[in-house]
Amino acid sequence: MTVTTQPAPIQTEKPARQESLAKIALVGNPNSGKTSLFNQLTGLNQKVGNFPGVTVDKKTGISQISSALKAQIIDLPGTYSLYPKSLDERVIIDLLYDPASKYFPDLVIVTADASNLKRNLLLFTQLADLHIPAVLALNMVDVAEAEGTKIDVKALQQELGIPVIPMNARKGIGMAALKIVISQQLKATAGTFYKVPAELVPLVQTIKERFQLENDYLALHYAHQYKNLKFLSGEDIAWMANLLEQHAFESVKLQASETIDRYTRINEMLLDVVRVEKVDKDEKFSNRLDQVLTHKIFGYLIFFTILFLIFQAIFAWASYPMDLIDQGIAGLNELIQTNFSGPLVNLLTEGVIAGLGGVLVFVPQIAILFAFIAILEETGYMARVTFMMDKIMRKFGLNGKSVVPLISGVACAVPAVMSARTIENWKDRMITIFVTPLMSCSARIPVYAVLIALVVPEKYYFGFINLQGLVLMALYLIGFLAAIFSALLLKTILKARERSYFIMEFPVYKMPRWKNVALTIFEKSKTFILEAGKVIVAVSIILWVLASYGPGNSFERAEERVQQQAQENNWTEEQVENRIASAQLEVSYAGQVGHFIEPAIRPLGYDWKIGIALLTSFAAREVFVGTISTIYSIGEEENVTTIREKLMSEKDANGDPFFTPARGFSLMIFYLFAMQCVSTLAIVRRETKSWTWPTAQLLYMSGLAYVMAFITYHIFS
Repeated sequence: MTVTTQPAPIQTEKPARQESLAKIALVGNPNSGKTSLFNQLTGLNQKVGNFPGVTVDKKTGISQISSALKAQIIDLPGTYSLYPKSLDERVIIDLLYDPASKYFPDLVIVTADASNLKRNLLLFTQLADLHIPAVLALNMVDVAEAEGTKIDVKALQQELGIPVIPMNARKGIGMAALKIVISQQLKATAGTFYKVPAELVPLVQTIKERFQLENDYLALHYAHQYKNLKFLSGEDIAWMANLLEQHAFESVKLQASETIDRYTRINEMLLDVVRVEKVDKDEKFSNRLDQVLTHKIFGYLIFFTILFLIFQAIFAWASYPMDLIDQGIAGLNELIQTNFSGPLVNLLTEGVIAGLGGVLVFVPQIAILFAFIAILEETGYMARVTFMMDKIMRKFGLNGKSVVPLISGVACAVPAVMSARTIENWKDRMITIFVTPLMSCSARIPVYAVLIALVVPEKYYFGFINLQGLVLMALYLIGFLAAIFSALLLKTILKARERSYFIMEFPVYKMPRWKNVALTIFEKSKTFILEAGKVIVAVSIILWVLASYGPGNSFERAEERVQQQAQENNWTEEQVENRIASAQLEVSYAGQVGHFIEPAIRPLGYDWKIGIALLTSFAAREVFVGTISTIYSIGEEENVTTIREKLMSEKDANGDPFFTPARGFSLMIFYLFAMQCVSTLAIVRRETKSWTWPTAQLLYMSGLAYVMAFITYHIFS
């Protein structure tokens, strides 16, 4: 059957108002160009949240389709069909099957890879049978043509009954035509690609009457998916289960039969639409390159070389902008303190600006890390990394799909834990969630950076190998080893014997789209500054208050004690002021908390000041830097300005430098293993629906951090 219904363009719409934006959903197979299209449509007008009721990322953005129309673009998770296999794919059916949802789309844009049209059209035909207005964005047409595949776009549009827009989403080619079509009032496809079998018609009719549905195929999907539809009540689910039992409904068998029927229809359609003009007998460039990049020996050497270059760049390239930011913050503080005075000025300089400086100074390193990650993803190399690491993962009892959360953990543990939802096997999923926070996330970079700069010399070997970069790379590798060995231990405890499979599609290698790379850097840096910044600044202000006030007349007594010592030692006025500030800090509320926990952390080489930082950084790992910046701003010498100088000038009871290699490496190892992020614990609780896992995670990682930091301190001492 050929679908001949054509969309009727109507261009008489009134301008869309902000409160009633058109909703457009992006749907497509993984690697079909959906993300590139989303970036082209929305630019910087993006935000990330969660779909209601689930822990799946929802990317939305505002797009100016025409002068009279703005639209909210909803980027849905990639999927191969409307029969979901994972939690993120279920989001699609929840949204598309519930017209009452606030995200129910007015229009669906289906992205399809022109070089693999047959597979991509399976999802499209399912969506078309739901009779939602749709546009097919035929992406990567240039790739298909380079392979000798010609697609008759007009014939395809005639067959599908909807607009088909050939385009290259990465380069923005075809965007103007797509926006013109979007701005028109489109009708849904009237024909069908799959007819409900006659024996199921009574069942489908009963479901339609119960839920007041008009679409046969939608009613059939209610039968297939009712257990996963969150908008159905418990009564509805029980009714549906009873109905399906009466009709002896065999979901799996019917899904397989439907898929075969659809591919038969797609094959017939493509005979008239696709023409192969040449067959390339040689292997594709991507396949030839894969023989090297995924080689069982050279593949790993190349990957570790790339890692080496990344961590070298994080220190070598970021040092100059970091110094500028650090000096700029110090100069701003000095300027304010020179021209103003009083408690509010101290709060601003020692609390807010010092804490903010602890955030901004590490933005260059965060930006460089995400720049490399974005380039690796854009080129298609990251998919090969997950494939190679799968071989290692299985030796330690992890699911092949665990590779994605572990690699994502280098950026942030929260979305990494959430990405484990694609793992169907429960035990493998729990193990992955448990060990993922051991991967060093970007929030640890500020901690590592300031400590490495303190205790590791800035030496170069062979003129380009930076010793500090080597230490940073070693910390990441230690975190990875800790994750996989912890997984092996947990697998033994849980006795997980189920086998699972890791199937993924390699995208072809491409030059990175620099606009998308820049967008990723901007978004990730902005998230770091805003999300981490607001926590750090809030903690810094609270900490400044706790450090600037004490119980009773403790501050007065501390000042009297210092004045006595000053008379005996003939201290200068500046020395007296600094000693008073230090003495008052020690008897302050913050100092008392630090002294309370000092006996427990003294075996690790830490004092009460570091104890305060350990407690405050439980809100977020990077708060450690803001805390020590605030703590060491109180009572600092006049000529000490930057964070690094503040810490280097700190002395122990004997007058020796406090931050020795032993203390520095002990702190690095502690933060490498410790669960120092409340957000991660919260998301683990949400994903596992139990406090058992996050509690066990907290106890295990804290215990591991304490023991390893203790060993490290005494080895270097």
